[in-house]
Parts: sequence; C-alpha cells; structure tokens
Amino acid sequence: MPPSRPLWPVIFSGLVALAIAMGIGRFAFTPLMPLMIRDGTLDATVGTEWAAANYGGYLVGALTASWFAGNPRGGLVLSLIGVALTTLAMAAADAFPTLLIGGLLRGAAGIFSAWALVCASSWCLAELARRGAGRLGGWIYTGVGIGIALAGLLAWLGGRQPADRLWLELGLIASAGGLLVWAQARGQHPSPAAVEEREAAGVAPRDESGQSALILCYGTFGFGYIVPATFLPAMARALAPDPLVFGLAWPLFGLAAAVSVATVARWLPGIPRRRLWALSQGLMALGTALPLVVQALWAVAASAVFVGGTFMVATMAGLQLAREARPDNPTPLLARMTAAFAAGQIAGPLLVRILGSGRWGGWDALGWTGAIATLLLIMTALWLWRDTKPSPESLKLV
Repeated sequence: MPPSRPLWPVIFSGLVALAIAMGIGRFAFTPLMPLMIRDGTLDATVGTEWAAANYGGYLVGALTASWFAGNPRGGLVLSLIGVALTTLAMAAADAFPTLLIGGLLRGAAGIFSAWALVCASSWCLAELARRGAGRLGGWIYTGVGIGIALAGLLAWLGGRQPADRLWLELGLIASAGGLLVWAQARGQHPSPAAVEEREAAGVAPRDESGQSALILCYGTFGFGYIVPATFLPAMARALAPDPLVFGLAWPLFGLAAAVSVATVARWLPGIPRRRLWALSQGLMALGTALPLVVQALWAVAASAVFVGGTFMVATMAGLQLAREARPDNPTPLLARMTAAFAAGQIAGPLLVRILGSGRWGGWDALGWTGAIATLLLIMTALWLWRDTKPSPESLKLV
C-alpha cells in the first residue's frame, strides 16, 4: 500500500460508521422511547423489553462478529445496511400487529451495531497501523458521540413530531451515511495487516497475559454505564415533562462523548491506555452515584456529562488494549470483550426488573442498581490503575 495514500478516507469511514451503528442503531431508542410512550406506541414495560432485546442482540452480534475476522471491511458495510433497514422499519412501529416485531427489530439492530463496532475497530485500526498512523485510530471513536448527539438533537428539536416520523428521518440519515462509508471504503485493504506490514508499522507483539482481566473489566464497564445510558432521558422527563427540556439530556450525553474522545486523541496521546481507562471508570462512577444522592435536573445533566464524557474514552482505551494484545488478528478478542460488555449491559436492566417496584433503604430498583454499578466501577478502576504497565508500544496505538 503506497504510503502517500490519504488517511482521511479510513478515519472518515470509521467515524461515520460508528456514528450510524452506535448513535442510531444502538442508542437512538433512548431519546425516542419517552416520545413513543407519549404517542401511545408502547408503554414503559414494553419499552424496557425492547431495550433489553437490543442488548440481547448486541450480545449475539458480539459472539458472532468473529465471522468477519478475514474481511472486517465487508462486515462493516453489511452491518450498516442492516442498521439502516431496521431503523427505517421502526418508523412503522405503531402499525405493527404485534409488539413482538418491534422487539425483533431492536434485537436485529443490536446485532448489526455490535458487528459494526468490532469490524470498524478491527479494520480501521489495522489499516491505519499498516500505514504507520496507528496514533490516529482514536479519532474514529468520536463518531459514537457525534452520532448520539445528532440523534439526540433530532429528537430534541423534533420532539413535538410523532416518534415514527423521527425514526424515518434517522433511517434516511443512516442510509445516506452507509452509502458514504461504502464509497470511501472501496479500494481500501479489506483484511487485517500481514506479518510484514505489522512489523513495518511497529505493532506490539502478541501478549496473551491479562486478556481475561481485560474482558472482565470491560464487562463491568458495560454494567456500570447502562443504567444512565438507558434511563437518563426518562429520569429527566420525570423532573421536567417538556420535551424541549428533558430532551436535552441525551444530546448532552453524546456531545460529552465526542468532545472527550477528541480531547484524548488530540492532547493526551501518551497516557497509558490502562490508566486512561481507570480514570474514565472512576469518573463514570461519580456520574452513576450523583443521581442517587441528588434528585434534581442539574444532577441528571451532570450525570450525562460524567457518564457520556467517559464511556467512549473507556471503550476506545479497552479496544486499543485488545489490539495491543492481539495485533495479529484482534477481531476474536474484540468480539469477546464486546460480548462481555453486552452481557454486563443486559445484567443492568435485568437486575432492575428482578428488584421490582419496592424500595429498600430509601432507594428503588434503579437506585440500588446504580449503587452496585458505582461500587463495581470503583473496584475495576483501582485494579486498572494499579496494573498499569506503560510501554512504548501503547503510545503507537492511540
């Protein structure tokens, strides 16, 4: 691959792909669920089940993403087609003869989103490393925050529209973005780097140690962030029923995610990935703890900043550590970590459902789940911080 070829098509492809897959396929349901409840399309119980279906689909997608180990670029394009189609189909949610179909669509969207995250991380990071520009890989993860912010802004500005119209608009945006990624990805190398290319790019040797611990920490991260990531708009709506007020929680979440990743990619390229991950999970714990002690709109907004501003930095750091551990073919480890993450985020809402509607010690199920998440995030943050082993190779993977 000639070194003079521009890098921006690879970075742009990864950024847009993650904006579509995660901002729309994964998270658009979060700001739209309160609007669908308002429209009478579903109730809170069905909304929770649809969200759980998306988490379950995300787990299935993570477990099967290794199918694309030989051609992650092709898997990325396929997953974006799936996100666009399932989003467009959600526009007809109120016409479904059974609410099961909505759950199936959300589950399918979860599968495609997991495929996209794993394939984009595997292909884009390998392609940039092949060209000696692995340090630029962090920029693709700004796409998640950008996608969340754009979907949240659309739901906020169009909050007085029917929710099905917003689904249609998001589906058209996903379709256009998928076409852009397909056009930019054509002609790029479809597979992970060969041995010679990895050596030329200075990629670290394979390291089997610590992979199980990475998977466990990543799964804990999935459990920790999921309660605010699922219920922030609903929590804000309980405090301020106007969609022009409560609808701001989700754009704020996404904007914090995009700005934090861009800040790390631009100004903190030398910080060890484990230490960065530890700091992120520590701040995330503050975000999950704050609504437990303060029942106010500003606390929800602060939680959106703390959790939104750290969850993609933790994602970026974790996935880059996976690539450092398995530079030969990171897709299987990326898939296992994503599966642990998916299992963690399924466990969060499941625990809320198991605890039910009672109150213990002044907290409801949401509060106790948040408290457990806070404790686990603090414990894993301390472990990651203490286990940090700075290495020159880690600086090349940012």
